[in-house]
Amino acid sequence: MLLPPAALRRILLLPVLLGLLCAAARADLVWNQQGGWRVEGGALSGLTGTEGRTALDLMNKARQAEEAHSYRAALSAYTKVTKKYPTSIYAPEAYYHTAKIYEAKKQYFKAFDAYQQILGRYPNVKRFNQLIENQFRIASFLLDGGRSRIWGIFPGFVNREKAVQYMAVIVSEAPYSDYAPLALMECARGQIYLGQSEEAIDTLDRMVNSYGQSVLSPEAYLRLSKLHASLVEGPYYDQAETKQAISYNEDFMILFPNDPKIADAAQGLDSMKKMLALSKMKIGDFYFLNRDNYTAARVFYNEAITSYPDSDVAKQARQRLNQVEAKAKAATEGGGQPKPKHFLFF
Repeated sequence: MLLPPAALRRILLLPVLLGLLCAAARADLVWNQQGGWRVEGGALSGLTGTEGRTALDLMNKARQAEEAHSYRAALSAYTKVTKKYPTSIYAPEAYYHTAKIYEAKKQYFKAFDAYQQILGRYPNVKRFNQLIENQFRIASFLLDGGRSRIWGIFPGFVNREKAVQYMAVIVSEAPYSDYAPLALMECARGQIYLGQSEEAIDTLDRMVNSYGQSVLSPEAYLRLSKLHASLVEGPYYDQAETKQAISYNEDFMILFPNDPKIADAAQGLDSMKKMLALSKMKIGDFYFLNRDNYTAARVFYNEAITSYPDSDVAKQARQRLNQVEAKAKAATEGGGQPKPKHFLFF
């Protein structure tokens, strides 16, 4: 089957076009004070003719204005490049310098967004790691209470919520980078500060499940145990959070036996096991002292002993068991039958 001449020409031109595109992909923009911007390492800028000259002139004017600290003029020129020539080699460089100018003006929200434009539009950019580092620096500054300036002049309000959002963006952008586990830890730190304990638990849980080999994992386990412990309302309430805190402390001690904070985990484990045992003790007291339900009392006193055998609570539970047996025996001997049991219906 013979191909039409037009189709044949397109096929023959395809390797040439691919070669040119590869050359463009390898091209770098280099700035020189005397000569301005020039393309090195590749054959194309992505533009030809008048467009190419106009874009290059705008880039040169923008850089000259930037170095003269005429930021308004520089931003105007860089913005024209990104809007008119978004597919050219100049566009990511224009976004990058836009972000640097906003950082210099302490307009951190706009700087972060400009870096985001590069990562979203040009994911193969060579500065990828540097861009993530710059975004992380901005997010950390804001998380620590730093303020972005309005119009580059007036300090704005502290906005840790925005910092938490930025940390989440960094994890989404670079899940396999060294900054991903660090961003998750910082995100959780911000959520804890904002009182978002449940959200922080979800974030830290994602951290230990996705980046278990990270050097930050021990700290994540400890934070999880403390967060769950902070949600415990006392021995009279549901102990699901207590059990979670116990689990994370035990996991920490098993996984990181040589960690310098092993004593913190042991102390946390001791506190939570006492809480769980005390909860069982209180329920046993209720059935024993208020309901004369000796069977139920025995169950919960034994659970208190099992929960933490070497604790003071276990010692008290054993004493209570002796009292239960004595009282049950007396009730049986006195009337032939123990007192009727009273059950609660909810």
